[in-house]
Amino acid sequence: MGQKINPLGFRLGTTQNHHSFWFAQPKNYSEGLQEDKKIRNCIKNYIQKNRKKGSNRKMESDSSSEVITHIEIQKEIDTIHVIIHIGFPNLLKKKGAIEELEKDLQKEVNSVNQRLNIAIEKVKEPYRQPNILAEYIAFQLKNRVSFRKAMKKAIELTKKADIKGIKIQIEGRLAGKEIARAECIKKGRLPLQTIRANIDYCCYPILTIYGVLGVKIWIFVEEE
Repeated sequence: MGQKINPLGFRLGTTQNHHSFWFAQPKNYSEGLQEDKKIRNCIKNYIQKNRKKGSNRKMESDSSSEVITHIEIQKEIDTIHVIIHIGFPNLLKKKGAIEELEKDLQKEVNSVNQRLNIAIEKVKEPYRQPNILAEYIAFQLKNRVSFRKAMKKAIELTKKADIKGIKIQIEGRLAGKEIARAECIKKGRLPLQTIRANIDYCCYPILTIYGVLGVKIWIFVEEE
């Protein structure tokens, strides 16, 4: 009982906050959710499309750059504020990138009476974010690095950040085996049942030549 619950939803209102802030009437609520999904998908597709153009870069700026940790959406009567929290915002700092992204979002959302305001916020400690570590593991596995070695390297990167515990789990046809299995590495404490424990979590699919692998990462940041 309780062991399958999402750690983020379990702590919503205590250590986790909502990523969308707006009000809508019940009959228009589903349209607001679909609009949020379109905005987030459009931003992620834009970054993936432009990142492929410059894929011959170094490890840190390619495997874990432009990884969005989360996107905050704040809606007012005439304005939609979009705050993109990103690890290494090299791509979005280029000249004209924000204007091009705003045009794509305007076409996707079709909001004639609302203007878009996009802001970029760099994450202070990138290797404290599970999404960035998951992207790093995906980059290593696509380059035929052993999954155990990739998991250990990801844990080594967290030494730069001030965390109290981490757990990485990979599931699927590991190393091309015919039978799928799960492998897990844990370091430090991870009190999943403690609500006041600030635990960050992500679930990330990786497309490989053997099929789809699933990566789950839990990071125990601090206890409030």
